[in-house]
Amino acid sequence: MMSTENSKATGYARKEYGVGVKRYCQTLDLKNDPELIAKYIEAHDQYHSWPEIRAGIREVGILEMEIYIEGNHLFMIVETPVDFDWDTAMAKLATLPRQAEWEAYTAIFQDCKPGCTSDQKWTLMERIFHLYE
Repeated sequence: MMSTENSKATGYARKEYGVGVKRYCQTLDLKNDPELIAKYIEAHDQYHSWPEIRAGIREVGILEMEIYIEGNHLFMIVETPVDFDWDTAMAKLATLPRQAEWEAYTAIFQDCKPGCTSDQKWTLMERIFHLYE
């Protein structure tokens, strides 16, 4: 169930960390099947997402990870400290407890090849606009 505090109409509050932060943005498509999409959303809610996966994300240094959906298109925002190294963190994440199991499970819903790691499924995006100074 989605919170009424934050919604696509009212916006989503951003956490403050007290340190410099950088952001990575990624995209991925789900299989275009409403039942699978609903199960994927449920697998990521606070009651069904696996604690070991959330712990692993934090262990590699990620401060926040958000996934947004429109139809079968996903958009992920990952916030990290400024000195975060993406490749090192993703390599470590792939080895953490239950990570391979989680990737195999979520692949059922995702439009990707079986056996892919998270870093192989998601496509990093290039920023093409921001409010220039």
